[in-house]
Amino acid sequence: MTVSLPGSSGSITTQLGQQGLGQQPWWVEQWMELINSYRYKKRLERAWDYARSGNVLSIRFEGRRVHARVQGTEKDPYKVKLWLDVLNDEDWGYVLEALSQKARWSAQLLAGIMPQDIERAFAASGKRLFPFKLQEVRSECSCLDKANPCKHISAVYYLMGDRFSEDPFVLFQLRGRTRSQLLTELAVRRREGADTQLEQAPHPLHPALGDPGRWWRYDAALDPDLVVITPALEGESGLDEAGPLPLAEEPRFPEANHLFLERLRQQGQTLGQLAMARAMAAGAEPANGSAEPVNDSA
Repeated sequence: MTVSLPGSSGSITTQLGQQGLGQQPWWVEQWMELINSYRYKKRLERAWDYARSGNVLSIRFEGRRVHARVQGTEKDPYKVKLWLDVLNDEDWGYVLEALSQKARWSAQLLAGIMPQDIERAFAASGKRLFPFKLQEVRSECSCLDKANPCKHISAVYYLMGDRFSEDPFVLFQLRGRTRSQLLTELAVRRREGADTQLEQAPHPLHPALGDPGRWWRYDAALDPDLVVITPALEGESGLDEAGPLPLAEEPRFPEANHLFLERLRQQGQTLGQLAMARAMAAGAEPANGSAEPVNDSA
C-alpha cells in the first residue's frame, strides 16, 4: 500500500506492506528495532494498522522536532510531537573533529550513506546518534491515552523510518545539526586540517611542486658512474633486431664472431652511458659556456 504524507517540502511517500517497509538500509532497521522492542505488542499492531491505513495525515520535520497529525477515533486528528535530546556545540565539536579525521566517513555522508561505524565518531563526545532505548525518544500526543508511546505516536514512529531511508541526515537534524550545517562545518575542519599538515611538514617542499615546468629539468651535473644503460629485457636491442650478421667464420677461431658481437654490445652500452652523462651535465656548464670535455673513446 502506498501512503502519501504531505510534508513541509513536498509529500513524503512510503511503501508499506504486510510485513513492514521491506529491504531497508541498516540505519532504518536500527531505528525500527527500537519501536519493535516495545513490550505492548497489541498496541504496536494497532499502530501498524494506522500507518498502513493512512491515518497519519502529515509528518513535518521542523528543526529539531517532528510534528505529525494522526486521525484517530475522534473527529479532529491528534497532534503528535517527537524529538531527541540535542547535542550541544561542545559535543558537536568532538563529533566533527572525529568525522574530519576519516575521509571515508565524509565521502559516505556526502553520498547520502550512513557509515556503519558512525557511532565511533559520536563516542568521542560521550553521546550517541541513535537512541539506545525507546525511552530516549521524547514524544507527546494530544490524545487521552496516558501510555507513551501511544498508538498514534507509534504509527508516526514507523513512518519516520521510511523518511530516514530517503535522507539519513534527518537523524543528525534531530540531534541539532542540519545537513548543510554538518557538511559545511565538516568541510571547514578538513580544510583547516590540511593547512595544518602543510605548515607542520617536517621537510621543506621541493620548488618543483609549485612550478611544474621544473619537473623535467635537471640542473646539476651527474657522475657518469651513476648512469647505467641496461640492455633490453626481451631481446629488442638494435643488434638483435638486425638478425645474424654476415661475418666470415674462421674454423681456427670458432668463438671469434660471438666475442666480436659481445664486444660490440659492450661498446654501445659504454657510449650510451657517456652520452647520457653528457646530456645530464648540460645544465652544469661553466660560466664561459664551455663544458668540460667528456672522453667518449673506449
